[in-house]
Amino acid sequence: MAELIGQLRWQDGVDLGIITFLIYRLLQILRGSRAMQMVTGLAVIMAAFVLSRALGLLTLNWILDNFLGSIILVIIVIFQSDIRRALTRVGTAPLLSAERIVHRRDDIIEDVVQATMALAEKRFGGLIVLQREVGLNEYMEIGTRLDARVSRELMESVFEPHSLIHDGALVIQRGRVTAVRCLLPLSTNPNLRKSWGTRHRAAIGVTEETDAVAIVISEQEGTVALVVGGNVTENIDSTRLRSALRELVRA
Repeated sequence: MAELIGQLRWQDGVDLGIITFLIYRLLQILRGSRAMQMVTGLAVIMAAFVLSRALGLLTLNWILDNFLGSIILVIIVIFQSDIRRALTRVGTAPLLSAERIVHRRDDIIEDVVQATMALAEKRFGGLIVLQREVGLNEYMEIGTRLDARVSRELMESVFEPHSLIHDGALVIQRGRVTAVRCLLPLSTNPNLRKSWGTRHRAAIGVTEETDAVAIVISEQEGTVALVVGGNVTENIDSTRLRSALRELVRA
């Protein structure tokens, strides 16, 4: 071991440092996208390949060997949108960026609750989506990007009927309002209530595909619905909404 350490050059240290930094930046870029879950899946496949070779599982090893032989092409096809987004970020954002200081979780939740209830009282329709573990970046591509502090005033102004950005969803990621006017996937569940409109179907759709939490404000009825995992809790008041968000949203 001592002999090996003695053979290391200062260039090796620089090389290792650069590789470590690049991997760290890659993980930062992938965080907030579903590519992270796919990376985990590929890691499991590679582990299974190594294990199948060690245990002599010839058929499984042959299948995985052929699959991994074209892994670069598979990665490009699966991650094409994330690769494009990552290259754009590398080209436009500084490599070294300090973590933004965000509101405490309870302050953010309180602002969301107050804005939601104020919108419901005024019968202004709205759709607020809070990201959890699975990223929402792909749904923000068509929306209007922001980087704003979460506040009651901002959310109320976004969903003013005469606002140019009141249609679509407002997205909150890591304690910041990061996009508005976002188009979300509509649920195709045939058993949904006929009276539910586009906002409800979009809230159900995005929570079916991700672990996000969605809040729907109905302009027709002046009521609030909380949607998690495709399940809708209607006519929720401020106390129940606050309690649910504190349980569901960790940061």
